[in-house]
Amino acid sequence: MTERATTASGAQAPALRRLQDLPGPKPWPLVGNALQFDRPHVHQDMEALAREYGPCFLVSFMDMPILVVADHALTHQIMRARPHDFSRSRRLEREMRDLRLKPGLFNAEGETWHRQRRMVMAGFTPQRVRAYFPAMLRVLQRLQTRWQRAATEGAPIDLQADLMRYTVDTITGLAFGQEVNTLEAEGDVIQRHLDVIFPTLFNRVLGVVPYWRLFKLPSDHAVDRSVAEVHRAIADFMARARERLQQDPARRENPPNLLEVFLVASEQEDSGVGDDDVTGNVLTMLLAGEDTTANTLAWMIWLLHKHPQVLARARDEVRAAAPNGLADFTPELMDALDYLGACAHETMRLKPVGPFMPVEALRDMVIGDVAVPAGTLIWNVLRHESVSEEHVPQAAAFQPERWLAEHNPAKNLSIPFGSGPRICPGRYLALLEIKMAMALLLSAFDIADVRPDDGGEARETMAFTMGPSPLTLMLRPASPASDTLLTFSA
Repeated sequence: MTERATTASGAQAPALRRLQDLPGPKPWPLVGNALQFDRPHVHQDMEALAREYGPCFLVSFMDMPILVVADHALTHQIMRARPHDFSRSRRLEREMRDLRLKPGLFNAEGETWHRQRRMVMAGFTPQRVRAYFPAMLRVLQRLQTRWQRAATEGAPIDLQADLMRYTVDTITGLAFGQEVNTLEAEGDVIQRHLDVIFPTLFNRVLGVVPYWRLFKLPSDHAVDRSVAEVHRAIADFMARARERLQQDPARRENPPNLLEVFLVASEQEDSGVGDDDVTGNVLTMLLAGEDTTANTLAWMIWLLHKHPQVLARARDEVRAAAPNGLADFTPELMDALDYLGACAHETMRLKPVGPFMPVEALRDMVIGDVAVPAGTLIWNVLRHESVSEEHVPQAAAFQPERWLAEHNPAKNLSIPFGSGPRICPGRYLALLEIKMAMALLLSAFDIADVRPDDGGEARETMAFTMGPSPLTLMLRPASPASDTLLTFSA
């Protein structure tokens, strides 16, 4: 370790351990620990190793050492030091480049990140998101119509597919000013192709042998076609947005959607933002607006169904606040649904769609008492202490009321939107979207059943984000209030 080493927080470094001094599973020759992880459950494998080896341990991927950190204080220090001291991994950057995915705020670094951050934040203020609320209600109305038909016919609902239609329709209408309406028409180009691109990216980042650089299988040609189709769709979004701005110059003063915000910002003198930056951030919006929100909603519906008393209290709150259903929905009403918000936060504590975050050290430094050379990959386990009895009372229980208490130990341990300068700029939008979908479900329907395809427990599966195994939802039209509502004290 050189004399330049400092802790991630700038404090005096303690007596240091080297990476090779750390405990961890024994590596295999040539491949290290790479083949010891089950890729769809790699997050659970890392969490199990954290319980065995402690808050800092070493694994290796081929010949690359990886420092695994499962300590919330150290993780917060690392996240606060981004993007100057830590970046996304070079492997992710390379695989995104190979797939011809333009860089957006998700994977931008350095000065590029600073420029894009200003542009994206301009479109995600709570005031601007509230202005999008009427468009969000139109999407919600289409979801209600789709579910009413299924409830009346007693037809099963492919839960994740419908939720992804809802989130794609919301983000494309809200963010890009263009309604794709996948809830009423099958075969949406964006959703169908995103479902190919992002799992492929995840698999390539964790792939042991990058065969796709030497030859391509039919699945690799399919993802290339999907990337091309998404780029064509984004180019169409941008062309239509520019046409609207040209036809109505007044839109430049108060752009009504995120894409027009991006385009106006990119046209400012010395903005340093070009079409590639806008394209990259459209992809980022699609990533953040589809899988993450849809999977959180799927987990939330599953957990509420498994906990009838919690479900009844959430339903009681929604129906008391909105007796006329969608007709009563306003941004202010959504903000006031405190218990429903607590259910969302408790879902994200137990089932975070991003249960880990890899970053790369940009310089020699110290993390805890470990000397970390520049270029080291650090795998932050985000769900460890937040579900540990040592840190959170009744940690395994689904108890939304803990988020209404004055003292909640889980608050600083559960960070589904990250922390530090790179905290997710769309967190208000995501929570509003979650509350709206859940308020619709609880006001208009009764949940008859939620079950995985095999009839057992919902299983966690990683495919860029962590979602449940496929779930089938059965709904009934809402019963009269007197038959369904339970009254709870605040």
